[in-house]
Amino acid sequence: MLDSTRLDEIYDKSLDCVHCGLCLSSCPTYVATGRESSSPRGRVYLMRGVAEQKIDLAGLAAEEAFRCVGCRACETACPSGVEFGAMLELLREEVTARGLRGGLAARIERIVLRQIVPRPFFLRAFTSLLGLVQRYGVDRLAVSLLPKAMRHAHALLPQIPSRSERRPLPVSTPAIGERRGKVAFFSGCVMHEIFPEVNRATIRVLAHNGFEVVVPETQACCGALQAHSGDGDSARRLARRNAAAFADPSIEALVVNSAGCGTALREAENWIGEDGRALGEKVRDVSEFLDDVGLRLPEFSGQHAPLRVCYDDPCHLAHTQGVGPAPRRLLEEMPGVEVVAHANPDRCCGAAGIYNLTQRELSEQILAEKMDAIGRVDPDCVATGNPGCMMQIARGVEARGLRAQVKHPIELLDSLYREGA
Repeated sequence: MLDSTRLDEIYDKSLDCVHCGLCLSSCPTYVATGRESSSPRGRVYLMRGVAEQKIDLAGLAAEEAFRCVGCRACETACPSGVEFGAMLELLREEVTARGLRGGLAARIERIVLRQIVPRPFFLRAFTSLLGLVQRYGVDRLAVSLLPKAMRHAHALLPQIPSRSERRPLPVSTPAIGERRGKVAFFSGCVMHEIFPEVNRATIRVLAHNGFEVVVPETQACCGALQAHSGDGDSARRLARRNAAAFADPSIEALVVNSAGCGTALREAENWIGEDGRALGEKVRDVSEFLDDVGLRLPEFSGQHAPLRVCYDDPCHLAHTQGVGPAPRRLLEEMPGVEVVAHANPDRCCGAAGIYNLTQRELSEQILAEKMDAIGRVDPDCVATGNPGCMMQIARGVEARGLRAQVKHPIELLDSLYREGA
């Protein structure tokens, strides 16, 4: 049975689309396939048809709901303000509710996203197990025996940090120097377990810039991956927990260093109403926040080795949060850094949450275009502000044999404070 409330909302939002086609060239799946059904305009047509009950959901509409990367570049290009991302999440929720996503992969996805990712104890245990497998070389011995999809997942996984590196963040970190205010920090799930040093670098940089940083222990997973997979109930439950965790009125901003998490938190009003609006109004990407308040750089002596850096926009930072110039300005302020441009830096890399696992072939096509662009300028470093993008681009760099390191912009900034200490 179709959910009339979801379908009515999809239908109302679909009426904003005038089918002009200005979104087509911005859509990575349309560019890769050339199929109208794999474009934003084509998907809006399918969604409206489902809402009008003229098109069966159990067919092309359900396939395209999950073939879309959800980068929302179409929203940036759209002159009519179509809320494509909201429509897509509603359709995915409907597809999932009707049991149209079957098979082993979908069941594993549900278990991982419902039972492991949002539960810190289980996520830490799972990550620790992966670390042990890597440390003793079991993965290298077994990789040739794994199915192709699992070999692909293995190639994406970076080196798991030690358990001590993944220890809990301090609940409070005092400001360094003249105090400018108090902010909360969102530690996330993947960032905390896979990129803990990025989290610690973020806290250090905020402290060096005069901000007391608090990390509420009651915070939860942002819910982005759950929403993208069609599990709206879990996403709403997590959003309510975060709304309560960050309700302290003394918090001037909720600073986030993961683009996907930032979007989910900023758009929590779509999931839980007024409480979500209050949460979303506090959210600031770390690059946006530092750019706004004005960066305090330490004093330096001597020359810095030149570093050529490509900045690659995370989709959910550029297209949903509208943060593009700020990270580049921060990089340009760093002594010795030369920001070099590559083609289509705001085009999706194909990571898209777990899209690179669920839609492997399309993800590879999309990544290939990205790596062609990066390879042509051959930078020393590729900087990007989202964990999925970091893993995806790092795999592309390794596969192409490029010399670039892949870093979060905050890591480059943190190195300056360490050098100037």
